[in-house]
Amino acid sequence: MNTSFLKLITLLFFCFLVHSCTSQSSRINGVSFVASRNPVDQQHIDPVIKHQANHAAVMPFGFIRSLNNPEIIYNTERQWYGETRDGALQYIEMLHKNNIRVMLKPQIWIWRGEFTGYLKMESEEKWVELEESYSKFILEYAALAQTAEVEIFCIGTELEQFIVHRPEYWRELISKIKKVYKGKLTYAANWDEYKRVPFWDQLDFIGVDAYFPISESITPTIAEAREGWHRWKKELKAVSDSNKRKILFTEYGYRSVDHSGKEPWQTSREEKKVNLDAQANLLTALYEEIWSESWFAGGYIWKWFIDHDRAGGEDNNRFTPQNKPAGLVIQYYYSTD
Repeated sequence: MNTSFLKLITLLFFCFLVHSCTSQSSRINGVSFVASRNPVDQQHIDPVIKHQANHAAVMPFGFIRSLNNPEIIYNTERQWYGETRDGALQYIEMLHKNNIRVMLKPQIWIWRGEFTGYLKMESEEKWVELEESYSKFILEYAALAQTAEVEIFCIGTELEQFIVHRPEYWRELISKIKKVYKGKLTYAANWDEYKRVPFWDQLDFIGVDAYFPISESITPTIAEAREGWHRWKKELKAVSDSNKRKILFTEYGYRSVDHSGKEPWQTSREEKKVNLDAQANLLTALYEEIWSESWFAGGYIWKWFIDHDRAGGEDNNRFTPQNKPAGLVIQYYYSTD
């Protein structure tokens, strides 16, 4: 870790100490609470509180066998506890017990990790089957969101081709969801998709999975990363203004690797050099450039594992900020917002 970054962390930590231990911000300072094999207890919630988060995304899963298969499989005994309806409810109840608000964000996983944005059927018959399967899946979780008094419900994540080819289905689906769930609604559009989503007028937030390319440097400086946000800020504000809705980063974050600002969406498991400074600098720049904007509602850091003591660490090159310098950056900005 370089000397300049050590100085930054020292300053941030000192500033954090003089602020309240509990964030009172109306901004959504969230974590993406990863589904686990096990139920959540207080020891899993305490680190979320310590890092000043006031929101968490709870993410149950449905599974699809291939990009052209219409059947969504969910709530099975083969799934991890946190991926099921019962697990999601238990997570929500524990988070609410600790005054942490929730976005329920049911997601689709396609076998071998295929990108959900490419999900597309080859016939009208298959499209209808997918629509019926997806409606059953999402309306069941909309009912859970209403029963559990969840603050935000996310109707889908990165499903661009499904939306492009079946826009009327999505408008009708949103109307059905509103009959079941009375809270705030969003959809999690990929960073290069959100401008083309046709139904923002039916939702409360413009949801963006914010993996915008920011810098091609191995280790971007904070100043360089801030400059990299300028063109995206103009675009985000324009979309917010035209739709009269605030932007919500339904996911945001960076891996702790070299070049992590170049293609932040990359999840490849190939071995890459750990770069803690790059992750921390990029997050600092994001908070400095975006978090105080009037058109911005907040966001959920990707990812937050429930077993905090065993998550992340200085040898970890994945997205989680846990037990890394990036964690202190989040703790500071979430506490001062």
